[in-house]
Order: sequence, then structure tokens, then C-alpha cells
Amino acid sequence: MTYPWLDAPAADVAATARTLLGWIVSANGVRIRLTEVEAYAGAGEDPASHAHRGPTPRNRVMFGPAGHVYVYFVFGMHWCANIVCGRDGEAAAVLLRAGEVVDGIGTARERRPHASDRDLARGPARLVTALGLDRDANGTSAVDGTGPLRLAPPADPVDPARIVAGPRVGVAAAHDLPWRFWLAGEPSVSVYRRHSPRRRPTPR
Repeated sequence: MTYPWLDAPAADVAATARTLLGWIVSANGVRIRLTEVEAYAGAGEDPASHAHRGPTPRNRVMFGPAGHVYVYFVFGMHWCANIVCGRDGEAAAVLLRAGEVVDGIGTARERRPHASDRDLARGPARLVTALGLDRDANGTSAVDGTGPLRLAPPADPVDPARIVAGPRVGVAAAHDLPWRFWLAGEPSVSVYRRHSPRRRPTPR
């Protein structure tokens, strides 16, 4: 499947992130409507991006092709998923931050048994858990039907007036860049928490 954003340059990552709001991600019996995403640019442009210092074995998926899935491990316990965008060799990705489970809610509840329905995919790690994804999705396509994660446009386009922009969550660098986008009035949007560095205890 071909979508216009697949051919957009990495410099347009913020516009691509806005485009993906309302899209449906599905995997392993669960479908989620994206209500919150976050944009990350490429080498030398965005100090909060995993690709800021160039390609490594970990981040090489971010350098293309567009439409592939970049999965990474965070805090030694959670998986997070991104959709790669930009032309081959240009790193950029959109973090899937939160969404509403629209199908397979029973399966999502089994994977997140202590969560309310609002919180099933409210946050990037929760979203990946609800979808039943892990490292195996890394580097696979989300748009051609060959990978475990499927990405599809909504039946009805999102009203641009509903899209809100604000600072990104939990990043130490460039945290005030308004590259987090969400749909106003959606309960599944995660709570904003500005990054606060850990302070070392004062020697006595």
C-alpha cells in the first residue's frame, strides 16, 4: 500500500506525525486507534532522537525504508514502537504514544489485566503490550502486510482542528520542542510529565 507520507522527506516528520493521528494499528488480535504520537528527527538535528549521532546497530532501522517499525527497549523492561518515515538514508520516526482499543478489547485486557479500558494503550509501552508486540517486530513493514504490525488509515479523516501540539514527554534534550501531537478530548491520551533529571545525593 502506498501513502503520500511514505515519500515525504525526513524533514517533514512533524507533519507525518500529525497525519498518523486517527490511523489504526493492529497486531495479534487487537486494533488501536492512534490518539497520540511523537515525532523524532534524524542525525544531527534532534538531540532527543536515537539517530542523532548517526547509524548504529540499534537504530539502523530509523534510516529507512519508510513504513517500517522501529522497536526499542526502555528502562530495561518495556518495548516501544515507532513508524519510520523519511526517504532511505534519512532518519526519522514517529513514536506511537497512545491510543484507544477499538477491537479485541478482551485480548488487550488479558495482556493488561489490571488496567482500566482507558489505560489499556495509554502510553507507548502499554500500547505495545496491548498489541502483543516485542523485538520481533523491529525492521518489519507496517504497510505491506508482511509484518506483525499493520497500519491503516481511518475510515474518516481526522479534523485538523482537533489536533493539539505540545512538548515531548520524558526526554532530557529538546524537551520543549512541540513535537507531541494528540487528539483533543480523547481520554486515552497520556498524562504530560516533563523530564526531571535524577539528582545525585549530596555527600555528607
